[in-house]
Amino acid sequence: MRSIAPGLAGLSLVLALAAAVPAAFGQAGPDLDRRVQAFLDAHAGQWRDMNVSEADGRILYDLVLKSKFTRALEIGTSTGHSGIWIAWALSKTGGRLITIDIDEGRRREALANFRAAGLDGFIDSRLGDAHELVPALPGPFDFVFCDADKDWYKNYLVAVLPKLVAGGCFTAHNVSPRMRGGRGGGASSFVEYVLSLPNLETTFAEGSWAGISISTKRSEK
Repeated sequence: MRSIAPGLAGLSLVLALAAAVPAAFGQAGPDLDRRVQAFLDAHAGQWRDMNVSEADGRILYDLVLKSKFTRALEIGTSTGHSGIWIAWALSKTGGRLITIDIDEGRRREALANFRAAGLDGFIDSRLGDAHELVPALPGPFDFVFCDADKDWYKNYLVAVLPKLVAGGCFTAHNVSPRMRGGRGGGASSFVEYVLSLPNLETTFAEGSWAGISISTKRSEK
């Protein structure tokens, strides 16, 4: 004799799976906000090793939150400062971040920081060469933050653009409009290229000392 009716058994299974989702993918709310803010406050002014500034982190956070992006990619994790800001915003939109770094030590430190901030459930951290991993990612994405090798920025954009949905946003760090005409090293070809694309509307973030380009995809072509 069955101890529970088939219909009730199915319902119990569904409820059990639903209850497991927050534990598996992270859970947003006031408690998480307090935990992330406490972590950022405790580490204020300590981010080195090619991490973004707090001001730039807030710009990324605001971009994700304002447009309610959910499918994010970060090229260049470093030790996780930018990823924390992006994932914090994604925790409010129901999204998830894929972040890539080639350095095992930096990734290990980033993973520890993601856990300490309580955001590891919203982040898929991958170790490897972004030159190979980025073109292989299936997408689609609605938000991309590029902060890796500057002379490869154009190649990253070319690889990601077909997978970026209309209305999606490709952002790049350490770039400015002053780089047009070959000024500014490796990222200058990216700036020239991104400004030439008719299906992208590109602006540059105000309040960023390092410089962030913000390119919104208007259409597929």
